[in-house]
Amino acid sequence: MSIKNQLAEYLFLKKKDPNAKNTQWMKYMHGINRLSIFLFLFAIVVIIVKLLLKK
Repeated sequence: MSIKNQLAEYLFLKKKDPNAKNTQWMKYMHGINRLSIFLFLFAIVVIIVKLLLKK
């Protein structure tokens, strides 16, 4: 399995099992996971920018 497929499944862009039932709790969990990934990436970008602009 490629990393691209794994990432798509993790971010819930692509279903792992098309016959699996979607529950409301799974939607909440995936939403929180997406939010935490984006916040982490944003923090990494801020740290890199601060390091590059440091004199």
